[in-house]
Formats: sequence, structure tokens, C-alpha cells
Amino acid sequence: MGATAIQTKDLGKRYGSFWALENCNISVPEGSVSALVGPNGAGKSTLLKILVGLSTASDGAVTVLDKTPLQHADFLSDIGYLAQEIPLYRSLTAADHIAMGSNLNQRFDEASIRKRLDELSIPLNRPVGKLSGGQRAQVALALALAKKPKLLLLDEPVAALDPLARHDFLSSLVQAVAEGGLTVVMSSHLLADLERVSDHVIVLAAGKTQLCDDIDTVLDEHWLLVGPRGHTGSLNAGIHIIHETHTAKQSTLLVRIDKGTKVPTSWQKQEPNIEEIILAYMGQAKEGGVR
Repeated sequence: MGATAIQTKDLGKRYGSFWALENCNISVPEGSVSALVGPNGAGKSTLLKILVGLSTASDGAVTVLDKTPLQHADFLSDIGYLAQEIPLYRSLTAADHIAMGSNLNQRFDEASIRKRLDELSIPLNRPVGKLSGGQRAQVALALALAKKPKLLLLDEPVAALDPLARHDFLSSLVQAVAEGGLTVVMSSHLLADLERVSDHVIVLAAGKTQLCDDIDTVLDEHWLLVGPRGHTGSLNAGIHIIHETHTAKQSTLLVRIDKGTKVPTSWQKQEPNIEEIILAYMGQAKEGGVR
């Protein structure tokens, strides 16, 4: 196994009597692009704020790049964070933001951000409030990357963008990751977009971790089983039902199968896509867990 950029154990965040995050256990490999998905209120933003040191956990343990998250220069110099609202000063130009970034960050690469924005035809001398939503998102991403972070945390960065702007943003992100030395955790509801750029997935639902693994491993372990209704009792112990639907005569099951476990011949196996698997885990959280 390779090095780990993020590790949590039984991590929790409580507001009064309400647990926004509970028993969260995740491991994110260095150099991966991890999709953080879940319904509204699942705890995604809470988790990201803990990872960047903007919020303190109520329970459990967390390490980020082998450090405890803190709002301190020694920790933050290796972290890039882009919040959902794209935090830019609307009256300032991109050039103004670049100047601030250069003054605030020791490793800030001014040449690379100017080159990146020039390639995207984004004017440096126009107030960012007068740029399109996609252009503002690109400026914010370029500023975050110019810090030369080891870890980039993105909270719904493409939620308000049109399809073309989303495509351009994600292409820029893929290019940055390809240059090496960067781990990304990106929260989004847009599963198709995440599938294009991610190699690791974290599913949160009901404030808890439902799934955390490499996408290739997830696809290898999960299957759709189609068979006669009422035959679920014939399944072996190594077959775990995540979600099930039924008609009068037929059952369709999304299952995780332990290595070496055989499927009875009365069931037909089909390959699900990653979106079907993620939605099944989100659904089973409402239904009370996996069998």
C-alpha cells in the first residue's frame, strides 16, 4: 500500500445533541483524486472543514499529511481549499488576487497562474465580479494550485456552473493532478462529472461513512444479481445485499461479494456502474444498513 494523505478514525462532529458527522472512518491515498459524495446534510462540508482546520472534531482522530489539522502556517502551506461559494473579492481583479497570493504564500507560483489564466483567455485586469461563473471558478482554482499544495480540498466547486464550464474546470484539475505531487478530495452531487476524474470514492450518508475505496476495487466487488423473487435466502454468507428492488416475479439486488464467494446458478450476474453503486449505498443508509 502507498502513503496515506488523510486518515480518520471514528471521527465525529456534534452541534448540541445533533451529530453532523459520526464514526467517520476514511483513508485517502496520496496522489489520488477522491470523490466525496452524499446527499445534502450527509456531513461532507463538515468533514472538509475539519480536514482543513476550520472546525474541530468532537470525537475521534484525524491526520492530514501526517499532521493534526490546524489554522497554522506550518499546516496550511501544504493545503489548498476552495469553498462552495468561491471566495474571491468581487471588486478586485485577478491580478490583484495574484499579488495577494504571492505575498501570503511562500511557494506561490505567480508565473504558472498567469500562464494558466492566459491559456484560458481570462483577463487579469477585469474585476472578478464581472467575470462569468466559470471564469471565477477557474481563477479560484488557479489561485489554490499556485500555492503548490500537496492536498487540495474542493467543496462543490462546480455546482453552479454550466456543463461547458464544468468540463473546462475539471480538465484544468486533471491537468494539475497529472503534473504530480497533488492529492485531491472533491465534494459534488454531479456523479457523472466525478466519475470522469476520480480514482477513489468516499460515500457519506446519515453522517456516517458508507463506502471508502478505490473505484476499481469497488467495481470489482459489486454486482447486480437478477433472479426469481423470494430466493434471497439462497445467497451465500459472503454476499452482502446493499439495495434490492422487486417485481411480482423477479428480484434485482445490488450486492458486494466477498472474494472467493460463489453465486448460486439461479441468479444472473450483471456489472453495475459506479453511479448505481453510489446511489445504492446512499439509499441503504436510509433503509437502516447492509444485510
